[in-house]
Amino acid sequence: MLAGLLRELRYLLKHKWDLCLVTLAPLFIIIMFSSMFAQGKPEQLPIAVIDQDQSGLSRNIQRYLSLNHTLRIAETTDNQADAEYLLNQNKIWGYVHIPAGAEQRLVQAQDAQISIAFNQSYFSVGNTVSSAMLLSTVQAAADFGGQDYLENKIPYLDAPAPNVKISPLYNPGLNYEFYLEPYMIPAILHLLLCCCVAFSVGQELKFQTADQWLNQHSLLSALLSKNLAYILIFSAWTWLWMIWLIGIRGWFVSGHLWLILAAQILLYSAYAFLSSAIVLATKNLSKTFGFIAVYGGSSLSFAGVTLPLNNAPLFTKFWAHIIPYTPYAKLQTEQWVIGSPLSSSLQPFAVLLIYAALYFALAYAFLKKYAKGMQP
Repeated sequence: MLAGLLRELRYLLKHKWDLCLVTLAPLFIIIMFSSMFAQGKPEQLPIAVIDQDQSGLSRNIQRYLSLNHTLRIAETTDNQADAEYLLNQNKIWGYVHIPAGAEQRLVQAQDAQISIAFNQSYFSVGNTVSSAMLLSTVQAAADFGGQDYLENKIPYLDAPAPNVKISPLYNPGLNYEFYLEPYMIPAILHLLLCCCVAFSVGQELKFQTADQWLNQHSLLSALLSKNLAYILIFSAWTWLWMIWLIGIRGWFVSGHLWLILAAQILLYSAYAFLSSAIVLATKNLSKTFGFIAVYGGSSLSFAGVTLPLNNAPLFTKFWAHIIPYTPYAKLQTEQWVIGSPLSSSLQPFAVLLIYAALYFALAYAFLKKYAKGMQP
């Protein structure tokens, strides 16, 4: 096993482009996404206010919008066409329309007809800016009704008002660094690992060095050592990134850290053995990379992390349950973010173990078949 690992390391040192794929490429990915999400969430997103009422209510709405750190009023106009033009140019993310007579209708207990429009083609930013505009507008209308109007129209009345407390759990600030980065880094690194393993095995077949690879070791040792080299390398990069996120950025693990680390090894093992199996089965790197792009590249989209699987089509649910990344994402969420009990994560951990064992068995079967074909 050790001899096989050293042989693979010598191969990486000899081939500089392969070495870059396991050193510079992971480093670049970690630095890029860590920098991208370090701010936490978007702030000072530009919006417009269409003020056709020119009233105390509209001024109060603008004040509340300007106090919201998520928003920045980039334009105030009385012409809706001007706001639509800015929205189409992507210079603003949305606008609040306060029509003429809004204040008068509000104080008469009628619909003020205030409307909010936002750019939903950018899903995350659209949701962020819409929530911020809605919250500020509702708060401004309530403040105006209670402080500026009713206080001057009715005598003081000490009547208790119901209070409803809303508490978002686990990531109350919707911090993108803690919401997206823990999923994106393993998703990209496991795809890069697939490419490295596939290329390494493919090179053995292309340059007809498989006899050296297999004759020096048993088939089992040869398969394990080649894949284990990349599993350890990419696991080390993942752990280095976790040191940054947990130790420096302060996103502590609520559950069991050891379970997350073990799940990462199983995740990388499953995809590494699958890549080996596909190369040995097809003996064609182009077909292998095509399969990896579809199977591994869809992991983040179909894992139920960014897009929900509730009420999804049958094929979507089927595809989500045949990729190893889905149980890993579930386990990571339970142990890193929520702090679920160990028993809750045993099921996704067992699924990862089954995937790793299944793909190892496939890779070993195809390697054994290839070795028989080499015999004279």
